[in-house]
Amino acid sequence: MPEQKAEEILKQIWIAEEQKREATRESLEDHEEESLDEALLRSMEQDGLVRFNGDVVTLTTEGRQRAGEVIRRHRLAERLMSDVLEVAEQPAESAACEFEHMLPVEVTESICTLLGHPKKCPHGHAIPPGECCRRATPEARPVVAPLSKMKSGAEGTVAYIASIHHHRLDRLAAFGLLPGAHIRLHQRQPSFVIQIGETTIAIDEETAGDIYVRQGGR
Repeated sequence: MPEQKAEEILKQIWIAEEQKREATRESLEDHEEESLDEALLRSMEQDGLVRFNGDVVTLTTEGRQRAGEVIRRHRLAERLMSDVLEVAEQPAESAACEFEHMLPVEVTESICTLLGHPKKCPHGHAIPPGECCRRATPEARPVVAPLSKMKSGAEGTVAYIASIHHHRLDRLAAFGLLPGAHIRLHQRQPSFVIQIGETTIAIDEETAGDIYVRQGGR
């Protein structure tokens, strides 16, 4: 459908800008299964969603708002699949691509509230906030939360690790700190000391903030 194709183009421009690179006709076509629809692009320009500067395509204010809504639905769907339904990464991504075009506002807000108004997707990318996030009270408790927010003595299962530092991921993996691992937080100061099976390790607060845990017993 043209509307879904338009939303996909808006999403790809958003992601390009998020990654500090230019969105061009060529880069957009790389994400399309078919040739890029020039007529659709021009229609989006006439509707005030995008603007052209030579071959570079950028979002207008309205286009950025629309793109943010698509991104928000997609990344919340990813969190729902990962945090609550425990769906594997590839099918979760495919489902999120479907949900980004069909979730009504009320359902999107309900999912966000259920998840505790998360700020990042499982890949560490920002989730644009919604109206429910602005109304949220500090008492809202997420299903999955960063290890850095856990209390001493709390237990849980690692849901995912949202670090972009490969050396950090490798170090954690070497200790068995992987999605699905059951952990217990022994102390928070001067460093975070956690137990994984028979192994005890200490990590800094920044690393603890990258580790997302589904709290509760086994």
